[in-house]
Amino acid sequence: MSFLDAEFAHCLCSIAHTVTAMRLASEGAEPSQCVSQDNEAVRMTQSSSPDPGARYPYGEQLKIYRDAAGLTQDGLGLLLGFSGSMIAHIEAGRRYLHIEDAKRLDQVLQTDGFFERFHREAVPARFADHFNRAAECESRAVAIHEYAVALVPGLLQTEAYARATFLSQTPNLRSDEVDRNVVNRLGRSQILADPLQPVMWQVLSESVLRSVVGGRAAMAEQLEHIRELASSGRVLVQVVPFSAGAYATMSSMLTLFEFTDEPPAAYVEGLYTGSFIDDPARVRKYREAFGLTAAVALSPTESLKLIDSVAKEYRAP
Repeated sequence: MSFLDAEFAHCLCSIAHTVTAMRLASEGAEPSQCVSQDNEAVRMTQSSSPDPGARYPYGEQLKIYRDAAGLTQDGLGLLLGFSGSMIAHIEAGRRYLHIEDAKRLDQVLQTDGFFERFHREAVPARFADHFNRAAECESRAVAIHEYAVALVPGLLQTEAYARATFLSQTPNLRSDEVDRNVVNRLGRSQILADPLQPVMWQVLSESVLRSVVGGRAAMAEQLEHIRELASSGRVLVQVVPFSAGAYATMSSMLTLFEFTDEPPAAYVEGLYTGSFIDDPARVRKYREAFGLTAAVALSPTESLKLIDSVAKEYRAP
């Protein structure tokens, strides 16, 4: 057994002992059966409701379990394959805990499924499960590069356009459900209120401009919104014209994320499914594909001219 394996096994044994004591406390055992008074704090916190003001309320729970196990943020991060700063983000409620991350925490901290259950009960289902992790990354990224094959990217959508996309996906969706989905989608664009970051680079297929989503008036409004964002310098926009022929990303949408203290990541999506990728080799391939696509796109200036031209076509009687 290597030194690292031995340390890992030692940590797991220590954690298991601590969590067993906490479980005894939660079942009404005498104080002498518990490791320390800190474990009683864990039991009391578990029985209380999450703070509604907290963005992701399980962060406090994680800190209590980590402290009770005698682990630093760096130490827990090592066992999970995270950085210590990532653990700090989770504990502060700034980072969304993906369901797979919750399961890994339960395994490492020997918490008998606590974080998985807490995740399912406490985290609001604002987005589809496959998109949750990517949505969380939008709020932390310092740069977002995106290619859109058919639809305007969610971060750029107007209300009318977003509403039309949701209505097309589920014709019998209740109006209140549509409203909630539209609000959640438009809420994502709040990150654009910061004039500096994330740096936004959007590459759109010409199909995005030509597909009439929500009617001609809605499309004119949508393209004018994109033009305004690009003209202000907040978003760099390029369009891949039909005349470009075949190119690297033409079969799939793609989003690339860059962070301050984490490796870059990618997200690709299909019908009712999506994949978040943080494997360095695969992310590198996606970055190369995005670069090849941007290389065959129109310049930002020519792209704006095309967007303006198509918007005027939609406004024409």
